[in-house]
Amino acid sequence: MTDLRPLVGVIDDDAPALKAISRLLRVCGYDVCAFSSAQQFLDQGSAIDQRLNCLVVDVHMPGRSGLELTDDLDLADRAVPIVLVTGAADAKLCSRAFARGAVALLQKPFTKVELLDAVGRARDHAKTRAQA
Repeated sequence: MTDLRPLVGVIDDDAPALKAISRLLRVCGYDVCAFSSAQQFLDQGSAIDQRLNCLVVDVHMPGRSGLELTDDLDLADRAVPIVLVTGAADAKLCSRAFARGAVALLQKPFTKVELLDAVGRARDHAKTRAQA
């Protein structure tokens, strides 16, 4: 049996950010599926649910926000650990993100180490949940 590389979904409406995050994760050993909106992920992402280790999701996007996506996934029983990223974080947003089950909330610009640490924690969270 072939070992599959961990799969991370990245959702960001900012094309350069989507490309940069996706490239970094690929270089660091992850497979990546990139989506330019929460709606695109909801429409197409169920095909990868079984293999998906976590999502890296921008909070502020046109249409469905990253926080709304967490609610959508919860309602659809599509449990996946989420790392939220934002260019404008405050205490209220942090509270809302963690209340909705986010594993991490990263302030843009974040470092490679911060992103990889958050994705690693999300993967650990997924493994723990799968073993329960």
